[in-house]
Amino acid sequence: MNRQIVEGVHWVGFVDWNVRDFHGYVTERGSTYNAYLVRDRETALIDTVKAPYAAELLRNVAALAPLADVRWVVCNHAEPDHSGALPAVMAACPNATLVCDQKCRDVLAIYYDVANWKFKIVKTGDALALGARTLEFIETPMTHWPESMATWIPQDRLLFSMDAFGQHYATSGRCDDEVPAETLFLEAKTYVANILMLYSMPVAKAVAAVRQLDPRIIAPSHGVVWRKQVREILDAYDRWDVCAPVRKVLVIYDTMWKSTEAMAEAIAEGAIAEGGPALDVKLLHVRANNGTRLATEMLDAAAFAAGSPTLNGTLMPAVADALTYLKGLRPAHKAGFAFGSYGWGRGGPEEVEQYLQAMKVELLRPVLKLPYKPSPAGLDECRAAGRLLARQALKVCPA
Repeated sequence: MNRQIVEGVHWVGFVDWNVRDFHGYVTERGSTYNAYLVRDRETALIDTVKAPYAAELLRNVAALAPLADVRWVVCNHAEPDHSGALPAVMAACPNATLVCDQKCRDVLAIYYDVANWKFKIVKTGDALALGARTLEFIETPMTHWPESMATWIPQDRLLFSMDAFGQHYATSGRCDDEVPAETLFLEAKTYVANILMLYSMPVAKAVAAVRQLDPRIIAPSHGVVWRKQVREILDAYDRWDVCAPVRKVLVIYDTMWKSTEAMAEAIAEGAIAEGGPALDVKLLHVRANNGTRLATEMLDAAAFAAGSPTLNGTLMPAVADALTYLKGLRPAHKAGFAFGSYGWGRGGPEEVEQYLQAMKVELLRPVLKLPYKPSPAGLDECRAAGRLLARQALKVCPA
């Protein structure tokens, strides 16, 4: 299958309808691995797909041009979901030269046997004339990996943006105006939260550079192509890159005998009572909500509480898993506190607080811990703590 994006530029990638796990990222709507064929006096293939789908990529290309006519293969990113088909592509396209930056070549040489590949090493500002079109290259390090790069066609104002602006979203539509906008932006936000949140500073720098280009079309390496809502996705990235908070409070927890759950519910009650309808309060049991959703909710939360009972002198494994995942993503500008129950031995709530400290969360109060079953007075303390969360959210997000 191929699909024209603009005259002379076709999508030739692969739609992965069934993938549900992307190294821990739960891809509920599947994904795509996008590759693009640019046909001019010289033909260029922009990126490839995962190795198992190389044959379909080559069929898509061959339906548009003889494989021997492919003169250039651009690798914007060495990660195997985009470079995995390169061995098959370079073998099937005997006249092709691989275009990438030096860091990318170094990584490719680790993944693959590149001894017989022809390379053209480029850097920011370099250009490659295809005929009526020119490919211009922009290094965008740490917009996922250090060797990340974008490719720009000024004649079409078309940016091949690599992972930036992508979504794990398998659809029959190839462009943003062919899918539901609400679902599209949710998947774009989920992608930022789970892939790019850690790299917020270089991503923000890249977005500023993209604005200077003023693209008409953004073609990412995953998901659909942006052609009607380019300004909207750029504006959304400006918010998401800095984890700009909204009036939202999260209460994240696990429980054994419902004691920590009772505390969590009381904290949520206090937040709702203080914030009223202007505040979005979400109660999230970690075994009922995967890490992908937790990260997406955390991206723009203003404040949160994280809770665990004590199990074997430490915190519950599911809470440790969730907080380890969130700590790695480094959500910025968060405030909150730890809570939980304990029996004859302490440890769970205190270890939750250690995670929050490692995440550089502004602690709104000392760890809230109650023995065995929370008393009415203990639940009142939880409600008061929930009010702290609400006041923090309303303070940082005034009307």
